[in-house]
Amino acid sequence: VTSVGVIVGMDLRSNENNRAHRTREMDRERLIVRRGQPFSISLQMSDTLPPKHQLAVVLHLGARDEVVVKVQAGRGAGDRWWFSQQAVQSEMLLTLHSPADALIGQYRLAVLMMSPDGRILQKTGLHMFYLLFNPWCRDDAVYLPDESLLQEYIMNEDGIIYRGSWDEIVSLPWNFGQFEDHVVDICFEILDNSRAALRNSEMDTKSRSDPVYVSRTVSAMVNSNDDRGVLSGRWVEPYSDGVAPYRWTGSVPILRRWSESGARAVKYGQCWVFAGVACTVLRCLGIPTRCITNFSSAHDVDGNLSLDVLINEKLENMTGSGDSSWNYHCWVESWMRRDDLAAGYDGWQALDPTPQERSDGVYRCGPCPIKAIKEGELGVKYDAPFIFAEVNADIIHWIVQSDGRKRVDQNSVGRNISTKSVYGNFREDVTLQYKYPEGSQKERAIFEKAGRRVTHPTNGEAEPEKLQLSIRHAQPVFGTDFDVIVEVKNDGEQDATAQLTVLCLAVTYNSLHRGECQRRTTSITVPAHKAHREVLRLRYEQYAACVSEHHVIRVLALAESARHNEPVLESTNIELSVPELHIRVTGVVSFTNPLPVQLRGGVFTVEGAGLLPATEIPVPGVLNPGEEVAVRFSIKPSRTGLRRLLIDFDSDKLKDVKGVATVLVHKRSRLSTMGIFGAIPLN
Repeated sequence: VTSVGVIVGMDLRSNENNRAHRTREMDRERLIVRRGQPFSISLQMSDTLPPKHQLAVVLHLGARDEVVVKVQAGRGAGDRWWFSQQAVQSEMLLTLHSPADALIGQYRLAVLMMSPDGRILQKTGLHMFYLLFNPWCRDDAVYLPDESLLQEYIMNEDGIIYRGSWDEIVSLPWNFGQFEDHVVDICFEILDNSRAALRNSEMDTKSRSDPVYVSRTVSAMVNSNDDRGVLSGRWVEPYSDGVAPYRWTGSVPILRRWSESGARAVKYGQCWVFAGVACTVLRCLGIPTRCITNFSSAHDVDGNLSLDVLINEKLENMTGSGDSSWNYHCWVESWMRRDDLAAGYDGWQALDPTPQERSDGVYRCGPCPIKAIKEGELGVKYDAPFIFAEVNADIIHWIVQSDGRKRVDQNSVGRNISTKSVYGNFREDVTLQYKYPEGSQKERAIFEKAGRRVTHPTNGEAEPEKLQLSIRHAQPVFGTDFDVIVEVKNDGEQDATAQLTVLCLAVTYNSLHRGECQRRTTSITVPAHKAHREVLRLRYEQYAACVSEHHVIRVLALAESARHNEPVLESTNIELSVPELHIRVTGVVSFTNPLPVQLRGGVFTVEGAGLLPATEIPVPGVLNPGEEVAVRFSIKPSRTGLRRLLIDFDSDKLKDVKGVATVLVHKRSRLSTMGIFGAIPLN
């Protein structure tokens, strides 16, 4: 670099470029652009370029600038970086063109002035900018040719994650917040802390043109099982040395806490939290992504597509394998082209950041084309057998008796697979994208193709006096007493005498047993063509002692008759609903204690993308039964538009109470304190 100082300044024109690249929500001061789309920078010049002198542009990338990209002057092919220049008065406008498969990352840009004989006469300082995937660019591997989908799967910071059970689905509002301050920095910090990046930064950096590679890295890095990942998972209380999974209302506080702690895992997450954080990171990087919930989800450890649940005559679980079924399980899907696979597997790819099974030695899962899952193509990478089992395995219950074990029922998994609709805050069912209709010939053919163990009832010819069981219940609210009705029906020609055992268990959403709420064993006689009804009253003081934070009670009913070879088993999960929070127009959130006991240690958490960071408001003292508490808060919005405010309330005896309100931020009042104009019921 010589003293010839023709270039006296550089402007990355962040505001204009970011608007054109749809990244202004992320930042207005720093340049954040998408690949395959040109952007312009301007150079302030003290004089015109001397004759035959040229400008050159050099890009540096990697933790230690290991990757250097020389930007070609003059129009180039679409597979390389190139720039054009135009002199405008005392400025030189440079328009840079990146290829659609450029490496994503944090670039450092320098402009050089070159002499006619190729010497560097002047070199500017390095200016930083981010380059992201570009789903608006036809040649990008993440191209998604539907603007309404892009508005949801890239631009929308507010989402819904579905929980509950297949027949009682609950909406959980979630703040993805991918455009919040410095989230983009944290997303690249996550990539930089991966095992591959720490082992060989240059090789990792050069792989970041591929969304398959990047999304697989994110799948591994959202959990902390093998690396410097973001979240530590825990599925049983206590959570006292961290934050309980149900307390989170969005991804941003988790990401910030991880970054501020020097890449130490944040405690704690469960499947919906892992999925929510992964969705934030992938959307931020520019990969269209959505959260998926699979109800009645199987965790098939041995890969035989069958989960054998062994229980004894007391209805105690005797299963020793790691196989299990979950009320629901959450993962994400990302949209991308699969250049690494044969034709036909582009589109939605399943990715699961919840640590369940190792893939190539690391706790991660995917990306796997959901088309491969539907067609039973289990040889397609990555991790197709595990995901196929989650939506297709059979759950078979066996009663272990002194004379051996007897099969009693079979339940299907993979029900009501759900995601938030592009068109509003309601559920879209995507089950048919994962599997053919239950019981169809095509479904049977896919199972055989996948090598599924064919299972058949073992009771031989149906007996006319076979007993039938059913379980009915109201939609109970946590804190109230409610009835469970077990009906034993006799379709036979003779009266049937049987022993009926009913067990009410507290379980977590992933089927961990937390204790018995109530048990009843009784001898019954059911007349021919009649039914017997057994009514159990579940009282709050009984189930409150053992129910988990997921508010799930599993009811098992077993009928055994001396006249029948096969016992009859029926089970159901009861989701206890919790009351919602009420949010007033004036910026007040109120909650009334619905329980017949005092609540202590109450705390509200308020959060909203573009509104305010996650803020805790403690409730002092105790909250008596029926007593209302109200807290006031103010919002100083940082961004305009329609925004959502998420609120959570937790206490010692009542947890995971949610509320959501919509806030409209006008341009002229963007930085003033805003009011709330309406509340949306949670369910």
